[in-house]
Amino acid sequence: MSPSLSHDAAHLHDDPTIKHPGNVYINVQGAFIVDDEPRTPESPESDYEHEHGSKDIRLPNHTAVVSHIAVDIGGSLAKLVYFSRDPTSKELGGRLNFLKFETARIDECIDFLRKLKLKYEIINGSRPSDLCVMATGGGAFKYYDQIKGALEVEVVREDEMECLIIGLDFFITEIPHEVFTYSQEEPMRFIAARPNIYPYLLVNIGSGVSMVKVSGPRQYERVGGTSLGGGTLWGLLSLLTGARTFEDMLRLAEQGDNTAVDMLVGDIYGTDYGKIGLKSTTIASSFGKVYKMKRQAEQEAEDTGNLKESSYEYGRTFRPEDVSKSLLYAVSNNIGQIAYLHAEKHNLEHIYFGGSFIGGHPQTMHTLSYAIKFWSKGEKQAYFLRHEGYLGSVGAFLKRQPRNWGRRNSIDGRPGTASSMSEDSKR
Repeated sequence: MSPSLSHDAAHLHDDPTIKHPGNVYINVQGAFIVDDEPRTPESPESDYEHEHGSKDIRLPNHTAVVSHIAVDIGGSLAKLVYFSRDPTSKELGGRLNFLKFETARIDECIDFLRKLKLKYEIINGSRPSDLCVMATGGGAFKYYDQIKGALEVEVVREDEMECLIIGLDFFITEIPHEVFTYSQEEPMRFIAARPNIYPYLLVNIGSGVSMVKVSGPRQYERVGGTSLGGGTLWGLLSLLTGARTFEDMLRLAEQGDNTAVDMLVGDIYGTDYGKIGLKSTTIASSFGKVYKMKRQAEQEAEDTGNLKESSYEYGRTFRPEDVSKSLLYAVSNNIGQIAYLHAEKHNLEHIYFGGSFIGGHPQTMHTLSYAIKFWSKGEKQAYFLRHEGYLGSVGAFLKRQPRNWGRRNSIDGRPGTASSMSEDSKR
């Protein structure tokens, strides 16, 4: 995945990025995803258990200071977004930085924020009251007192669904090479923003799954979801394989062969079931071979009288890699089919998949994309994002801005910019 953080605190003494809360002018004109440049030196230096989840976004035309940090705290991960400058660079502007922590290590996330705040106070000569933390997700409420007590700054809690929509709208309309479709033939085909992006379905896959119908700016309705999401995959694989991190689980899945665990159409029919459009390689039953192989092992044990040894050998029959791939397919296929059903019910052609569950993982994207294409007979399209795990935190970040920032043709009439506006005037 992404490289771990390396911080150079000395560089921050010239960074004037966080001051004057609620009075900002942010220019997103010319924004782009950083693919080739080294990362901005972050602050503060640490050995925290976290990593960059996505590439930074350069804002080359933004010159004013920014007064806030945003965090989206879910059941499994806390996603952090903040603005910074590189004082060693001759270029104007700055960038949005993206980090993630395991929610189980929320103390480290809060300590990172605390040290970041202290550095900004030294750099800017500012007061603690000059910094604001925009928080969303369930953890914004669960850890509110802990964050506020540790940082002694204003903590603004924002609605999770609204932040997801604001963040997604921003990525769709303002960031080039952000949204793409996925197929095995063309793994990443970038999509330009349509003149009218609405309506669409957002499928946000975190620990659980929420499906949101979006009809316009800030016009949305949660139409469904499922409890079988990322938390299901992580929990079961931690029990079945002993993998300790989600990245370990994905690595196992990449090396796996699900046909050793799943029952396919070909296992039942011996060939395709062409009459109803099922190939022989289609999964008929996830984990469908397990019971049969278990019964065979038990029968052999009864015949040989060596039940204990056969049980041990049975336990070694299924490789962790194969189990991981099978379960990844099972969860992804289920989400894909439910997403299609909601899109069909609400007559939505465009389906955006977000959330840290996806993680840029090719097999996950292929499974979701294939499910939408298969069930809709090619009439609906699945879309993915390079910053799929940061919709909520970016949405919370934007909530501190003038209302139309992050949308084309914003309030001052200039595409990709937002006028200076006090916080009081937009609430």
